[in-house]
Amino acid sequence: MEHKISVLISEEEVDAKIRQLGEQISKEYEGEAVHLVCILKGSVFITCELAKRITVPVTMDFMSISSYGDGTKSSGVVKLAKDLDETIEGKNVIVVEDIIDSGRTLSYLLPVLRERKPKSLKLLAFLDKPDRRVKEVPVDYTGFEIPDEFVVGYGLDYAQKYRNLPYVGIVEV
Repeated sequence: MEHKISVLISEEEVDAKIRQLGEQISKEYEGEAVHLVCILKGSVFITCELAKRITVPVTMDFMSISSYGDGTKSSGVVKLAKDLDETIEGKNVIVVEDIIDSGRTLSYLLPVLRERKPKSLKLLAFLDKPDRRVKEVPVDYTGFEIPDEFVVGYGLDYAQKYRNLPYVGIVEV
């Protein structure tokens, strides 16, 4: 089944914002290294593009955590499906999340990561949907604040479809 998708954030806007975030992170961590923690699957696109634009040394690891399933609304149940492969102790960690809406996933995850004793722990949200917030989470870097619409593209999916779109679009379901 095909869905009608309208462009919310163009490919050019996405590229410019990732470049800006990379420059900001590079300045803040000048002389140090950063460790990006990519939250699978949606954050793969932003994490890879961001890493290419950071000029300080970068390492990466991956986690899979979710509160969605195949629906368009958060289920409210947080599930950790894949943990980190390496320790984050003593590292400057930036968690890269594709979208924050309810805040449940990250309000669960950030305390878990803090217990692992990173040197610093920051959060980058490619998209922030504050109208849906149920739990507050501290966002250090924000790509775009968006309205309460179901979006796809640039890593975000609807039932595993549309992640490969080079822009962020609104799905009409």
